[in-house]
Amino acid sequence: METVWFRPLVWADYRLAVVFTVVLPIIILIWSLISKTESITRLLVIYWRVASLLMITVYLMIIAWPMAFLTSIAAKILIPLSLWFWVDINDEIKDLPNQGLKLVTTSWRWAITIYCSLGAIASLPFLSCSFIPGSIETPFCQVWLEAPWRYREIFHARSSTGFLGFLGIVALICYVLYLGYFIFFRLGKQGRSALEQ
Repeated sequence: METVWFRPLVWADYRLAVVFTVVLPIIILIWSLISKTESITRLLVIYWRVASLLMITVYLMIIAWPMAFLTSIAAKILIPLSLWFWVDINDEIKDLPNQGLKLVTTSWRWAITIYCSLGAIASLPFLSCSFIPGSIETPFCQVWLEAPWRYREIFHARSSTGFLGFLGIVALICYVLYLGYFIFFRLGKQGRSALEQ
């Protein structure tokens, strides 16, 4: 594969994604469950629902489906929205006593917001990989597929690419249906309250 100058940056982005979108949220969720801090637990449950689009994106990239570049940017936009949208959770977290969990959660929220915002902006030039026929075969786009292909080698070595792609597409359909249901039905009733009414 032809070398592209930004390959190290792409791999750095994937490493940062693992830290900010997987490792830290797992630690914070476990900490909130142990300390029985409901507001942070609810925030993290909402986060994992929204952030699942990143995992779906990895499976779509395994099959080199151009739509994956759109879902990647969508995830980077939806994640910060999901972390700050809920007025009741924001108020509850603000009212928590100053403790380690509150500091770590607030720091992580800001860090992932900055990371996702910069990532979405940096990903804009790669939207061409979704819209220009055949561009997915160019080194410019293929460099983004290397990490998902490596993930497949490590975790799904015995699964066919077609099967993994099928899982990704079915998961994307479910995600879009649930997001549509939330936007068109629940959001009007629920507003910016995370508690279902």
